[in-house]
Amino acid sequence: MSPSAVVPRKTLALTSVLVTAAVAASLATSSSPDSSSGSELGHAGAAAAGVGWARDLSGKVVSVTPTHYLTPMHPELVTHPESDDMGSGTTAMALTSASTPSPGSTPATIPDLASMVAGIDVSSHQPTIDWSKVAPHVNFVYAKATEGTYYVNPLFDSEYEGPYDHGVIRGSYHFAVPSNSSGTAQADYFIAHGGGWSADGKTLPGALDIEYNPYGKACYGLSTGEMVNWIKNFTSEYAAKEHAFPVIYSTTDWWRTCTGDSAAFADEDPFWVANYGKTGGSLPSGWGYYSFWQYSDSGTQPGDQDLFNGPYAGLRTLAANG
Repeated sequence: MSPSAVVPRKTLALTSVLVTAAVAASLATSSSPDSSSGSELGHAGAAAAGVGWARDLSGKVVSVTPTHYLTPMHPELVTHPESDDMGSGTTAMALTSASTPSPGSTPATIPDLASMVAGIDVSSHQPTIDWSKVAPHVNFVYAKATEGTYYVNPLFDSEYEGPYDHGVIRGSYHFAVPSNSSGTAQADYFIAHGGGWSADGKTLPGALDIEYNPYGKACYGLSTGEMVNWIKNFTSEYAAKEHAFPVIYSTTDWWRTCTGDSAAFADEDPFWVANYGKTGGSLPSGWGYYSFWQYSDSGTQPGDQDLFNGPYAGLRTLAANG
């Protein structure tokens, strides 16, 4: 799909225009954290204060103090990290209501891809990808980089650099296992192994893939409050170091079950909803719209099938601005 052929989805147009306009307005008034005053911090001031800066979901530059909440560890026996990709922890759980297709089946209503900003997410499940053939049909690619603090996708380099080399916006994601190590430690591990963000207009902010536990208890043995703290440790560490809040990928059901439907991240982190139904479905509290939608785990292109909620220009703004 060529960028010039992409148009906003009519049913999401208003949301997309408002969001893109807000980000564009922020970019027009502040091109760097050192160029304005108020809540924006210069590098020297940030270092002295022990804080960082990042742009929130509206595009505004805000200060970020990494959090270090203590969360209990219930180490899992990790048996198949190479098999964990986006949605793998939910295959045994209902992604949507009983009336919608099960994972792997065709969605009840296939999105009109000709009018969408289409993308895919990939992992070691896709060992051979000819990016010269895939690139014309997708606008973005997210590749699994890491899991916990013990696994790096052996195919990450090719799945991350391949799209980039063919003019496709790319990003990386981290598969969270909150029971095995802290959110801070996993954010640092992710950053150190390909999860960083750069304002080059071709790199999307890293994504936190947090979903049903593929190894044990659905919520990793954490209470809802502990889970919120774990996620806050991850997102604040990432934002302070990379100057962009990470995207959060999950299902609405997992989020409501394991975080108590927390709205604590809705002002900062773009939400990536997994729902293999007719639409993106209902969302967790606080998020009035999704930024990405994973609508199927198979399709005409490799990996899981995704859409960006807005025009191609909005996707480029997210890549350029965080």
